[in-house]
Amino acid sequence: MNTTPSHFPLNAWYAAAYDVEVGRSLLARTICNQKMVLYRQTGGAVAALEDACWHRLLPLSMGRLEGDEVVCGYHGLVYNAEGRCTHMPSQETLNPSACVRVFPVLEKHRFIWVWPGDPALADPALVPDLHWNHDPAWAADGKMIRVQCDYRLVVDNLMDLTHEAFVHGSSIGNRAVAEAPFVATHGERTAVVTRWMEGIEAPPFWAGQIQQARGYSGPVDRWQIIRFEAPCTVAIDVGVAPAGSGAPQGDRSQGVNGFVLNTITPETGNTCLYFWAFARNYCLEEQRLTHQLREGVASIFREDELVLEAQQRAIEEHPDHKFYNLNIDAGAMWARRLIDRMVESERGGSPSTVIPIRRAS
Repeated sequence: MNTTPSHFPLNAWYAAAYDVEVGRSLLARTICNQKMVLYRQTGGAVAALEDACWHRLLPLSMGRLEGDEVVCGYHGLVYNAEGRCTHMPSQETLNPSACVRVFPVLEKHRFIWVWPGDPALADPALVPDLHWNHDPAWAADGKMIRVQCDYRLVVDNLMDLTHEAFVHGSSIGNRAVAEAPFVATHGERTAVVTRWMEGIEAPPFWAGQIQQARGYSGPVDRWQIIRFEAPCTVAIDVGVAPAGSGAPQGDRSQGVNGFVLNTITPETGNTCLYFWAFARNYCLEEQRLTHQLREGVASIFREDELVLEAQQRAIEEHPDHKFYNLNIDAGAMWARRLIDRMVESERGGSPSTVIPIRRAS
């Protein structure tokens, strides 16, 4: 699993920040090995510029905002939101080549998205669907964490939730997750893993949620429907309902339903920005619960972070190691194939060959 050259497509929308992170100050971010500076203009629109002054390459994020323009912190060159230099010190004539790159940017689903590739291909319709994050029928909140690993390891982790039984046994995991059958399907840009666990004991997290929201305790039918959207967004439909109440047939009205929203942005070949949120459709007015869930999920994802960073270190220590896949890796394999196709298409090559599966005995 060689991370050089960096294995990510450039012609895609990547989350650069939560909407609340971008305001009237300069925010530096690295997206797909490209350093950017983001800020919100006085009218509310977000600008994303190359984070390097045309003159001596000092990061513009070390400068300051004046109105809707960025002033370099070294010699005072001024750039507008289109990346054009509008002022040079001690001269009236501006060098016509004095500009910095501008990245397509838009705001949707509470995220600021940037397009690091060909601006002509930046279609707003390609922004991943994370609408639950701002839908009034759902209450949602989340965080961003910087993880010291290849972004694909985070995707792998989300596409195979059997690890919950072992990494998150005290909260959301139990043996039913590891042993339940699942179905994996795929499309041109998506892969879906569906798992139902019927008549099981609820893990601590979900036992508490259905007790609080519905006053129910007892066996449950649990579901996990994981939807990957290339190159790096995973929305997971999760929840529990009283066993036998009809949830597998489509009636979830007696249960509790959440969506774990994840979009992972490659920073470099072995670091990434992991944006996540948890959305729920019950107890919508309870802000205290929203805060508790955000902090609780953050603790759970901290467990993932430790595993993923340890895995990345091991990969770098064993660069020639070849990985095999079990049946449980089916969703992750399809996600990787879709990523590979996007990368190879940009590089003018052919899609990667099929990854071998080591069958579980």
